[in-house]
Amino acid sequence: MATENKGSSILIKIILGGIAVLIAEFFLSGVHIDGWLTGFLLAAVLILINMTIKPLMIIFTLPLTLLTLGLFLLVINALTIMIADYFIPGFVVDSFWWALLFAVVLSIINSLFGNSLSSTD
Repeated sequence: MATENKGSSILIKIILGGIAVLIAEFFLSGVHIDGWLTGFLLAAVLILINMTIKPLMIIFTLPLTLLTLGLFLLVINALTIMIADYFIPGFVVDSFWWALLFAVVLSIINSLFGNSLSSTD
């Protein structure tokens, strides 16, 4: 029973994340997504990256994050977007700065949805 609830929770996060990704892409000219299926795939991959690679990046850069009072986490978020760009065909981010802006806009949209692409509850 608990695994069904967790599975449906992840599915809801992917759906809301996919919608958020497509909305963010609509507003940013430096981010290109081929179609809605790629948007939902991007949301799923971002969840996977945020559960696996991102915590390691945060641990390894903890002194720098503390030194910048947490602002380096924005760089880590942009790097996760660029990692997803590398692995997903049909998703292109023009530069690091577009990835940074995409991460910020995506975070704002997800907070409006009450969704977090990084946690699985």
